[in-house]
Amino acid sequence: MPIPRRALVAAAIALVLPLSACGSGDSGGSTDASGKIEGDITFQTWNLRANFKPYFEGVVADFEKKYPGTHVKWIDQPAEGYADKISADAAGGTLPDVVNVSPDLVAPLAKAGLALDLDKSAARYKKEYLAGAWAGHQVPGMTGTYAFPWYLNTGPLFYNKSLFEKAGLDAAQPPTTYDELFTDALRLADKSDGKVATLANVPTIEDFGRYGVELMNKEGSAFSFNDDKGVQLLTKYKELYDAKALDPQALTATPESSGKKFLTGAVAMNPGSALDLGNFKKQAPNLYKNIGITDQITSTGKVNMYVMGVMVNARTKHTPAAVAFAHFVTDAENQMSFAKKVAIFPSTAGSLDDPYFTKEDGTDETRVRVAAAKSLKNAVNYTPVLFSEQMKTALRNEIAKALQGKQSPKTALDNAVKACDTLLRQQG
Repeated sequence: MPIPRRALVAAAIALVLPLSACGSGDSGGSTDASGKIEGDITFQTWNLRANFKPYFEGVVADFEKKYPGTHVKWIDQPAEGYADKISADAAGGTLPDVVNVSPDLVAPLAKAGLALDLDKSAARYKKEYLAGAWAGHQVPGMTGTYAFPWYLNTGPLFYNKSLFEKAGLDAAQPPTTYDELFTDALRLADKSDGKVATLANVPTIEDFGRYGVELMNKEGSAFSFNDDKGVQLLTKYKELYDAKALDPQALTATPESSGKKFLTGAVAMNPGSALDLGNFKKQAPNLYKNIGITDQITSTGKVNMYVMGVMVNARTKHTPAAVAFAHFVTDAENQMSFAKKVAIFPSTAGSLDDPYFTKEDGTDETRVRVAAAKSLKNAVNYTPVLFSEQMKTALRNEIAKALQGKQSPKTALDNAVKACDTLLRQQG
């Protein structure tokens, strides 16, 4: 992935992997990781070479020095077509030994018996990671954990203080609950005669999760975001859309277009990360002077976490070496080193207590980093592991019809659940 924020946010570009083979099948390799750490293995990353070549070459060199009988071949794939490449490799039996994955990419690999179950092969490492991060690569309906958690990301909500003040709102008291958010949004739209929207995006599955909606059953066999609480959230969004408190172009918005709306003052709030502050300073100095930073709004008390992982191919011929390297890449020392090179966060337990993530120095960048690190300690990945790109499209299409008044919020979510359940069954 490219390193700017939207690419580091794993779920934002998650892709479904349509494996032809479903079911465990013959695992081929050994699940025993306790043998001698030796042999040649291949490690694949996701568009990281351009910005971090020296870092990864250093990690590989350090590992080979620690384990003299090993050799690691590092390959890097571009962001575009990454899921297709993994699918082709999986089908052709050429999947690398150690693979950079997001949770949705690991799910079909686990179902096909191609992802090593770390709860069986590497359980001794579990305590080294945050509980929510370790759980990030578990698949509903299956027992086990199918990738080491690697880097995490989350971010606050940015808001434009001057727009709040013009609407007669207290810029020092941004909304902290959904009720406050919806009330303030309607006021901003009213006071600006519909010229200023508060939000630029329609609700995603993540938003339903943060609102407290149960997204799917525990067995992972059916979705359930069409419950009363889900309908309530979409009904609120319909009210915002009608009042132009939700940007009229939200139905076709991308993260980039939403960001531009925020930059130009057409939208009052937008999610982001520390990486955005530099853009604000350079591209919109007036906005930067008026930038407000607040926490993600959630009904659950837990913010959303994006998690990236490192999976071991269950069919590797060198299981001990592959597991050892996947753990090495994601251990506390290497994660901490990586986190200081780019605005991401380590998934290792205790790392977020480092002064780098707890001490403020008066800069906005540090303020965002410290706040995000604190929120990550009990954060969760709200996007279900089994929620594919096709499902996101189905949900978005039904929501668009509801906002346009073509169907009720209840009908929209019923239709979305039905479509997603059908796609879920097709995953095998």
